[in-house]
Amino acid sequence: MTGRPIPTKVYDTYWHFAAERMSIYYKRLVDQIGPWTQDPILRSYRFTNAYRAADRVSQYLIREVQYREDRSPAPVEVFFRTILFKLFNKIETWELIEHSLGAVSYQATDLDSISRILHEATRHGARIYNAAYIMPSPAFGFERKHDNHLALLARMVEDNLPTRLARTRSLEEVYRLILTYRGLGPFLAFQYAIDLNYSALMDFSETDFVVAGPGALDGISKCFADVGGLSAEDIIFLMAERQTEEFRRLGLRFDGLFGRALQPIDCQNLFCEISKYARVAHPDISGVSGRTRIKQQFKARKAAYENPFFPPKWGLKAVPEASTRHSHLRQCSFL
Repeated sequence: MTGRPIPTKVYDTYWHFAAERMSIYYKRLVDQIGPWTQDPILRSYRFTNAYRAADRVSQYLIREVQYREDRSPAPVEVFFRTILFKLFNKIETWELIEHSLGAVSYQATDLDSISRILHEATRHGARIYNAAYIMPSPAFGFERKHDNHLALLARMVEDNLPTRLARTRSLEEVYRLILTYRGLGPFLAFQYAIDLNYSALMDFSETDFVVAGPGALDGISKCFADVGGLSAEDIIFLMAERQTEEFRRLGLRFDGLFGRALQPIDCQNLFCEISKYARVAHPDISGVSGRTRIKQQFKARKAAYENPFFPPKWGLKAVPEASTRHSHLRQCSFL
């Protein structure tokens, strides 16, 4: 039997943060100079967008890796490109590979050649992994981390995973299949399931399944003094269900992502971001991680806000001109 969750003051900050971060997103579509907010924390530190699919790396994945017109839509090709990109999760690494070998393709791209390119890059001091995720090295017996990851990709394709994923009946089933592979814990397996679900390989609702990552667990612990016996995933679903009511209660305008409501994956990510934001806004709320500082300073990147592109199956009319409707969104400082 569960009780009723008891929110802290950070709970309301969660919704303010989501609204203001979304406001910034729309303003940047029509104004590359700014300022886009009066909030000193958002102006000083780097935070992801309210919607995961709107972030720079996700946008590149969707537009350039999954849906570019010259890319093959065959399941094995979509899977191969998506997982190769996500293993490193770094645009510069993908572009290095394509600059050296041409367009990435399962049929034409040799993994040994990729290995040599990445080894040479690291030998010269390049960072080939994005720091956003901790990427453990799967145990395939290779000395270099990236060789173990390439071996993981090869094993997945050899196991006919792309075809098996295309036959799944739910996002959770996708997640369960990915989770069987060494080196991929629950958080990464869920992230990869979401990334593959952006593509034409599958089309499941994001409302059906979610997995809370470490950052989200910290954010939840700051937003709630007591979760009333609910699981972290239950809390995330609760946030997704209550979003309209909470934005209305707080007098916040939130139009979603071109009309798309926050999905559980987005609410999960927002918990990660409020975990960081609260370190400055609410330093008296410690959470479970014990972290007290935000490491990444904000630096504007223009490319992330040019011509947003989302999975066509979502049916979003995401064009810059449409964002002018949101230019009047309030600037809310909630410190």
